[in-house]
Amino acid sequence: MPALLLFVMLTACAARPQDLSGKMFTFPEETNTARVMLNTSTENLDAVTVCLRSFTDLCRLHSLFSLATPSTNNGFWIAKDTADTLSLFVDNNVQYYTGPGNEANMWHSVCSTWDSESGLGQMWLDGKASPRKFHGGSPIRRPIVILGQEQESYGGSFDIKKSFTGMMSDVHMWDYVLSPCAIQNYVDDLNFTPGNVLNWRALTFDITGRVLIENKQLMCH
Repeated sequence: MPALLLFVMLTACAARPQDLSGKMFTFPEETNTARVMLNTSTENLDAVTVCLRSFTDLCRLHSLFSLATPSTNNGFWIAKDTADTLSLFVDNNVQYYTGPGNEANMWHSVCSTWDSESGLGQMWLDGKASPRKFHGGSPIRRPIVILGQEQESYGGSFDIKKSFTGMMSDVHMWDYVLSPCAIQNYVDDLNFTPGNVLNWRALTFDITGRVLIENKQLMCH
């Protein structure tokens, strides 16, 4: 009985939201296992905004944010393709977004928006907007969200050549499309409304493999 009680207590602690303000996830090596699974506050999404900050020296394709559903592995997948190209998959439909200033070994803010009614998506890199592009797609149901890997199947089947190495921080997700001003406030780290689906200041997650929680490294001025 005591052992069972301890297990229940540990499970409860693991499920408690954590305030990761000033923290980052560090993915220190290329693997097909290391990942962070994020627990969302809802299983029904008719629109999406995702914002995050990342720091990496990868030149190959790598996953920044992987959302899969039972019916599609790339329900909402943000990936970095080349030095100046980001891709957004919605319901397995991809559009490519090209913009300057995405240098390696620097913190970058990436925000992506999409809504099912219009089917339009948009990418924001360090506060600079892309053209709005048509993705189509259906409302998202029963999502699984993973950082560090891309889901080739619902919650699994990871490819080491799409894995992320580096640091990631300030991950937020909303169930609506943020305004340009709200996105700019996020980029500038000003007062903004935290994500109501994923909130970095109250995040529930599970870590698998070698992923560290560290104090966020900032550049000195």
